[in-house]
Amino acid sequence: MTSNIDITLWNEAAKNIDWIQPPTTVIEKKAKGPNPFVWFPGGVLNTCYNAVDRHCINRPHQPALIWDSAMVPAKKVLTYSQLLDEVQTLAGVLVSHDVKKGDTVLIYMPMVPEAIVAFLACARLGAVHSAVFGGFAPKELAKRIDDCRPKVVITASCGIEPKGIIPYKPLLESAINIASYKVPIRLLLQRPTKLTAPINHIDGDRDYQSEMDRIRKEGKQVLACTAVASEDPLYVLYTSGTTGVPKGICRTNGGHAVALRWSMDYVFNVKAGECMFTASDIGWAVSHSYTVYGPFLAGATSVMYEGKPVQTPDAGTFWRLLSDYNVKVMFTAPTAIRAMRREDPHGDLAKKYSLTKLKAVFVAGERSDIETLNWCQEIVGPDCYVIDNYWQTETGFPMTSTCLGTGKKEKVKFGSAGKQVPGSIIKILDEDSNEEITEPNRFGNIVLKLPLPPASFPYLWNNRDSYETSYFAKYPGYYDTGDAGMIDEEGYIHVMSRTDDIINVAGHRLSTGSVEQIIMSHPKVVECCVVPLPDPMKMKGHVPMGVIVLQQDHAHCTQEEFNKTILPELIKATRNDLGAIACFDTAVIVSRLPKTRSGKVLRRCIRDMVDGKEVRIPGTIEDASVLLEIENILYKNKLIPYRSLSGDSKL
Repeated sequence: MTSNIDITLWNEAAKNIDWIQPPTTVIEKKAKGPNPFVWFPGGVLNTCYNAVDRHCINRPHQPALIWDSAMVPAKKVLTYSQLLDEVQTLAGVLVSHDVKKGDTVLIYMPMVPEAIVAFLACARLGAVHSAVFGGFAPKELAKRIDDCRPKVVITASCGIEPKGIIPYKPLLESAINIASYKVPIRLLLQRPTKLTAPINHIDGDRDYQSEMDRIRKEGKQVLACTAVASEDPLYVLYTSGTTGVPKGICRTNGGHAVALRWSMDYVFNVKAGECMFTASDIGWAVSHSYTVYGPFLAGATSVMYEGKPVQTPDAGTFWRLLSDYNVKVMFTAPTAIRAMRREDPHGDLAKKYSLTKLKAVFVAGERSDIETLNWCQEIVGPDCYVIDNYWQTETGFPMTSTCLGTGKKEKVKFGSAGKQVPGSIIKILDEDSNEEITEPNRFGNIVLKLPLPPASFPYLWNNRDSYETSYFAKYPGYYDTGDAGMIDEEGYIHVMSRTDDIINVAGHRLSTGSVEQIIMSHPKVVECCVVPLPDPMKMKGHVPMGVIVLQQDHAHCTQEEFNKTILPELIKATRNDLGAIACFDTAVIVSRLPKTRSGKVLRRCIRDMVDGKEVRIPGTIEDASVLLEIENILYKNKLIPYRSLSGDSKL
């Protein structure tokens, strides 16, 4: 089974990590269960040492972290030496509260440097961190507290959003009251000049800065890093996807460190001393990998931004960051680019800034439509790559991409997510037979053949049974991505939709992604999602329905005007590309799509709405009011019979 793995490549990649004890081999079939492979067995290391300590030898005064907050507003730079001091001190605080190797620490923080310090302090001790993005709903936060049972929760007095200040302490207190497990210590960072929160020592509250000052005064900083095995856990990150049921994705130290360090060279071509900006909340896998661990493992500079791509203050804010900090590579979500395009369709704000240092914009998280990629390419110019890549929280780094560190001039093909990245063995399985498809351009289910690439999750935290049933039971010997698509004749992977977003139209299976791609090519459309609508004639099973956001210049368009002018053009384009069998003739216009904080569109919520099912709203949703707006629009257009979310009685 390991014959498909390039042992030489990963053996060389492992040499870029400082090991306390080198691994005995690259990969070994060792564990039991559906995924029995272990990467770099026998290896002993410390991830914090590799990310911070070793760089203080040769580059102590180089910026490690640049924090830019549009919300305070404020800016702060931490050199590698300064970052090490902060990490050593916070590690001392945690030790003073009995945190040791294998214990868990929950991080419930806004986008502030102290959150990253918390990640690294845990890694220094061999403790397991679990980050939950700030402002998460108490009920969902309580589930995570009960599952990971943290000895300490590190939080802040508040988060700052464009709509206003969000107090964190009441949300955390509510979650603790709901949870069965009671957290011993809550370490609370007060946001200066903003909302402060009361400190109750009896309940276990401690002031973050006072604790840091105490450890410095007592001289109890943790100077040495704890040795951990390759297989020991580094962090657990909960994901609900669109199901509403959290799963604790566990990342282990050895494979994660090697893969992330290697990807900085091979995928992103970001070297020591260069700058990378990842526009993602620390509560998500992208930020774990490429705000924190990837850049620091490579000795690069990471930009952390507290703000939004628009409205803080405008759609030029990302371009300002790229210009101010000489960023070489930016990583963001297609949703962010679409928001910028909607607010600044002609790219006028981008023209205010110099982007000469920018070499690549990587996008992932949602399918990247060609129109959005073309717009971004026009903004950054022909000397900068715009690259779609494909990965999941479970894999920890890209499965597919156009890779910039190969030493060759790589071709980008818009509409695809690039080619297979080394370490991943991507296959397309036939929907009926589950056999591997060998010919190109045939649609099927996307899977990873075992072994999974390094950095992938070897298990779910406290949930070994669900690990098999959720990911491996359907296709034994393969990891089920839950996505559908194809591989073309040049080896480029096209991810078209989630497998549960395939529409059965009169016996023909139709990908929602294929319809979305056509709709998005219309110059007046900036975003859309397509869901299956029950056929009112009861003849075709389902038909595709579009939920569409128009460009800002056309936001005044009414549904009636849309039906007369734009919808006929979309129907014609769909029939030209997919044929009449697509049966697309229904769409509604909305102001926004419902999304998670990471930018994923919650198609399942809309699909359940039109199917008349209970709408399970995940805790990761950014703004639940968007669903209510869509429900009202669907009801008004007689596409659903009643409004369950708004409390209206069934007609």
